[in-house]
Amino acid sequence: MTARREAQRRDFRALIESGETVVVPGAANSLTARIIADLEYKSVYVTGAGVANTYLGVPDIGLLTLSQLADHVSAMSEAVDIPMVVDADTGFGNEVNAWHTVRILEKAGASALQIEDQTFPKRCGHFEGKETISAEEMVSKIGAAIDARTDENLLIVARTDARYIEGIDEACRRASMYREAGADVTFVEAPQDIDEIERIAKEVEGPKVLNIVQGGKTPELSWEHAHDLGFSILLYANLALLAGVHGVRESLTGLKRHRGADSGAPRATWEQRQALVRKDFFDGLEGRFGRY
Repeated sequence: MTARREAQRRDFRALIESGETVVVPGAANSLTARIIADLEYKSVYVTGAGVANTYLGVPDIGLLTLSQLADHVSAMSEAVDIPMVVDADTGFGNEVNAWHTVRILEKAGASALQIEDQTFPKRCGHFEGKETISAEEMVSKIGAAIDARTDENLLIVARTDARYIEGIDEACRRASMYREAGADVTFVEAPQDIDEIERIAKEVEGPKVLNIVQGGKTPELSWEHAHDLGFSILLYANLALLAGVHGVRESLTGLKRHRGADSGAPRATWEQRQALVRKDFFDGLEGRFGRY
């Protein structure tokens, strides 16, 4: 397991530093991660907002704990063989908390850890009412995160939420500071138009994340445009979650309306579901080891 994760981290670092734009969908659970891997995406994003929504049924306002997140990361690491970028919120506190968070989530199987400069408890990057810590404190937390990792190929992704509070100038300044402090990847959250996205691309050195949130503040742009601008990760953190909510609601509304499951409604087949969770593989194990 350790060798597999080390190889994932090494290969993912090389991919992120190659100049390619990696499209990374978000997942809140192992089943969604399996779909992402089955469709041959090169990485999956463990969305803290999605885990809070699906596991706890609460908004992304800092209610998810480190242990709850680590349990999900560990399960997803067992379920898929693609690198995981993990949303670690603020690192769950100060520099010492961030150090501890990196140790726990690296052990759980992360290939990259995203830590943001909001105050704790945090809020979704596309919510109103956010607050940030000082840039200097965030630099210190980045140092703690770097010190904590035992695998040098574990990527530290430093996110700034300063755009909402102090504008794009401060957001770019902070991202550049975080890069200079040793962050492997930077992430300016919630730019509000194409001009701001292009400013980030021009002014912030090194690998960068662009997060496209459906219903959020950042406009969508083509994959080709994102690549031309030099973004290393094009993140769709909540797309699968929104699609899942819509699909479940439509199916259950139809069940009530038709007083039975509508056979014409779009949904996965029984066979697709079993293939996704690798039933044949586990049947083979049963045959290999026998039953008692």
